[in-house]
Amino acid sequence: MKTFSTLLLGTAMIATLAGTPAEARDRWTAKQANAWYGRQPWLVGSNYAPASAINQLEMWQAATWNPAQIDHELGLAEGIGMNTMRVFLHDQLWEQDPEGFKQRMDQFLTIAAKHKIKPLFVLFDSCWDPNPVLGPQHPPIPGVHNSGWVQSPGLPGLRDKARYPKYRAYVEGVIGAFAKDDRIMGWDLWNEPDNPADQYKDQDGKEPLVRALLAQVFEWARAADPSQPLTSGVWWHDDWATPGKLTPMEKLQLSQSDVISFHDYGWPEQFEGRVKQLQGYGRPILCTEFMARGNGSTFDGSLPIGKKYNVAMINWGFVDGKTQTRLPWDSWKKPYVVDEPTLWFHEVFRADGTPYRPAEAALIRRLSAAPKSVVPLQ
Repeated sequence: MKTFSTLLLGTAMIATLAGTPAEARDRWTAKQANAWYGRQPWLVGSNYAPASAINQLEMWQAATWNPAQIDHELGLAEGIGMNTMRVFLHDQLWEQDPEGFKQRMDQFLTIAAKHKIKPLFVLFDSCWDPNPVLGPQHPPIPGVHNSGWVQSPGLPGLRDKARYPKYRAYVEGVIGAFAKDDRIMGWDLWNEPDNPADQYKDQDGKEPLVRALLAQVFEWARAADPSQPLTSGVWWHDDWATPGKLTPMEKLQLSQSDVISFHDYGWPEQFEGRVKQLQGYGRPILCTEFMARGNGSTFDGSLPIGKKYNVAMINWGFVDGKTQTRLPWDSWKKPYVVDEPTLWFHEVFRADGTPYRPAEAALIRRLSAAPKSVVPLQ
């Protein structure tokens, strides 16, 4: 397959999008990215927040920081062969207490390393509540999926350009503190940057603001000179192989990421098709969100395909808890307050630490133990 390094945008357009300052490191070449990936095991894990946390803020703030629970839950991950976790940070945590936040990140990394897990940290997020507020978080809304997750920086923060120096301090401060830390797998700079978060009102004008800021975030992240790769995942369009069909946001993400990442919550044939599209970029591929059982995306269907193509596989949800993502997306319209859904949407483990479906845990364990690109028979 042809690569798209020249077809995608052209050198001039890439330079315009990046605006890379002289002191920042360059984007990795495909050769550098593939050399890094060749040193990794087949990466498999979950998007992780402890069961006691409704969102990123509750996970990391000092008053609700729960290292004992994190240790227990990452032990569950190690037990089924997982070796990475995608973990969300938040700009307000840095603004609130930068030294304490760094200390808690270091403690998290120590716990994760104990369990042979290297996290992928997410810095910003365009999903769910656009008005994040520090301090105690509200309790889960009964019967509703992910009812307390918050955007970073949030729409008011995007509209207030006076706050942008604080975002730069956050990016350079966090990545700079851990830029050479081999306990970290990588940095996912912005989760679903063009997600409209249409469960909430007053999201007008969000995408251009996010796109302009994300271009700067790539600059700031490279200025910290991390030894780990940078990425931001494409997530919802049908054709990532044709440059002319890419959105402006996707062009930015694909032209600036050291390694390619994407989300897919569809049937296995859709998942495999998207992998084949992204192979054309000639870089490592990370699926940083998948597995929504009621939507056709399952461990049984997608995980062996990821293993076959040596695609990193990180599902949404780990232990059932305050995020309530065992409930489906449609719970925002019809909360599950009387009956539980017939099928859990996300999550690997029940609250008591037993697998939701033991056969899934066994599949993860079996695939992670096999050599790269080898899908063992049962």
